[in-house]
Amino acid sequence: MNEVNKKMSAQNSQNVQNTNSKNAIHNIILEGRRKMSVSGVTDVDHFDENTVLLYTTMGELTVRGTDLHVNDLSVESGEMNIEGDIGSIVYGDPDRHSPLSFIGKIFR
Repeated sequence: MNEVNKKMSAQNSQNVQNTNSKNAIHNIILEGRRKMSVSGVTDVDHFDENTVLLYTTMGELTVRGTDLHVNDLSVESGEMNIEGDIGSIVYGDPDRHSPLSFIGKIFR
């Protein structure tokens, strides 16, 4: 293989990896506003009984309600189950896929 073909092959491989990470599967299943299953979770910033702030392959996601409980969280599969009285599900910035640093949170 000549040098041009090697470079093109490396570029194609990199493009496939970038496409896969941006288009990774993300689903939400909401059952009667009491149970919620989320796939494509990449990180969880924080959660309490009123708010769950998490990051998905599609960006930031905030779940608000009362008596919220995170029942299952699988880092390997990126799946999370939440139970409680779910009042709202709001997507944030689609380009934010991970939490801010400590300095970033101060100036947020």
